[in-house]
Amino acid sequence: MYPAEIVIPMKEELTENGFTELLTADDVESTLKEKGTTLVMINSVCGCSAGTARPGAIMSILNSAKKPDHITTTFAGFDVDAVKKVREHLLPYPPSSPAIALFKDGQLVHMIERHNIEGRSAQMIAENLIGAFDTYCS
Repeated sequence: MYPAEIVIPMKEELTENGFTELLTADDVESTLKEKGTTLVMINSVCGCSAGTARPGAIMSILNSAKKPDHITTTFAGFDVDAVKKVREHLLPYPPSSPAIALFKDGQLVHMIERHNIEGRSAQMIAENLIGAFDTYCS
């Protein structure tokens, strides 16, 4: 588990931009049971999270006409039970952090794995997400 003093500022980058934290397995289950679309950003301490994943996720929310009904985040290596539960819902995708998933009525409809984040700009990630929002969000 990562020390809180490292993780908290990285969490706040998302929560200060409208993301709700999923801290427990129960948080994940109750959120994914809700009707509508849910974005889940699996945050992490890696450089690609800071450089492109978090900024791209934020950019997508700020610049999209259509947005998910629920915008959430959980932190790999810190919110251990919540991340484990999210990953159960991401199968058959292997564990990946960072990762960004879009669910519709509890079903996974769009997934961005770490290998789709590395080497891509925040703008490219935002455009990918905005395309998914246009397809799946009201």
